[in-house]
Amino acid sequence: MTHIFWDFNGTILDDARLCHDILVDMLAEEGQPTVSYDEYLMIFDFPVEAYYAKVYDFSKTSFDVLAQRFIERYQPQSLHLKLHDHVLTVIDHFARQGIQNVLLSASEQNNLLEQLEHYGIGHHFAHVLGTSNVHAASKIDVARQFITNQKIDPSAIILVGDTLHDAEVAEALGCRVVLYTKGHQHPDRLTAYDNIDDFRQLIDIMK
Repeated sequence: MTHIFWDFNGTILDDARLCHDILVDMLAEEGQPTVSYDEYLMIFDFPVEAYYAKVYDFSKTSFDVLAQRFIERYQPQSLHLKLHDHVLTVIDHFARQGIQNVLLSASEQNNLLEQLEHYGIGHHFAHVLGTSNVHAASKIDVARQFITNQKIDPSAIILVGDTLHDAEVAEALGCRVVLYTKGHQHPDRLTAYDNIDDFRQLIDIMK
């Protein structure tokens, strides 16, 4: 094992409840039915446009407008959250073993860097890979280009995330995936894959 690719939102940053809170407010403003937190965990998906289509009326307000409205609320509030328990300790454990920790996120690169700087955690990662817009589409192309440029064997990578999209990314890249069950998707949706509810379990998985 040479690299661990870490998702950020919901995996490292504990932001699922914030995202649900913003969703509820925005749905109310749109005159749409709101959803409970458990319902959110059951419907959240990537690309975000597909998930939004389940709860919004795009004929009334476009996805682009909704995505921009969300990020304008999310980004400042995302600087007042916490990181998931033990995640940095585990990241540092693997770094001491010579494994490169790479941050791979569907977040827009500048927003991602702002969050890393605020929480003072950028130095934990050898590389930070975000995207070029706020639409939170797929991370596959970003990761594939990085793997090619760095000449990394995909079979030597573990991707750690919290959604089925992370599993899709891992499958597309040809690497292993481990899903964290306290992020943006309900644990019942993640049972087809290796999953953990405490990051310290990763140490045993990788022995």
